[in-house]
Amino acid sequence: MPVPSLLAVFAHPDDESLLAGGVLARHAATGARTAVVTTTWAPDSHRAPELADALRLLGAGGPRMLGYADARVPGSAPGRARLLDAPPDEVVARIVRQVREFRPDVVVTHDGYGQLTGHPDHVRTHRATLSAVYAAGLEHLHPEAGEPWLPGAVYLATHPHSGVGELGALLRSAGKTVLSVPDEHVTATVDVRPWLDRKWSAIAAHRSEAARERPLPGILSRLPAATRDRILATEWYTRLAVRPAPGGADALTA
Repeated sequence: MPVPSLLAVFAHPDDESLLAGGVLARHAATGARTAVVTTTWAPDSHRAPELADALRLLGAGGPRMLGYADARVPGSAPGRARLLDAPPDEVVARIVRQVREFRPDVVVTHDGYGQLTGHPDHVRTHRATLSAVYAAGLEHLHPEAGEPWLPGAVYLATHPHSGVGELGALLRSAGKTVLSVPDEHVTATVDVRPWLDRKWSAIAAHRSEAARERPLPGILSRLPAATRDRILATEWYTRLAVRPAPGGADALTA
């Protein structure tokens, strides 16, 4: 059975490597098509070439940066609106275009909390991506964005309560929030140890973040390799079905 094509939509450069680097590397290694959309930071910012290096390591093509400003870094996209301030329908339309151009089987994005730290850009990207996936399949919504395409599923990158472990303690020590989901919300647990070297190399490619103290790449870079590997070796996802279910009794009418 062929491995499905995968389009990841994340808020910041480095989210793709931290949250789905193992799955992206695994899919690419099997020959599946993969790509990453990044909703914040300008294509001419210092983080763009770092993102390009990370995506090359993951086999995910070139950067697809929407160029909105990071909520907490005004200089990330000078003269552009923050993602949080951009018209919601505009953001959705731009993600619809990416979905219709790439035509993925699966879309991966942030969970409803915006991951463990609840970053507002993560939450906004999650909401816009879910709206875009459904809109992409409807011909009369955003017709200027290309021919309709409806992916088969959305996978939300997440952390279950039981999977927070050492990472949670590190984030709390840095003054960060830790938001995890009940274990039963996780529908896919992926052991990415075979691709761990590539995943870590992609994270480290975000050099400006790895050099700082509080961002997660910086926290991870200061850990012993064995501890870092334990934290990064598993990825968790919640699957959301997108396509209409085949016939049969419906719960509302049965």
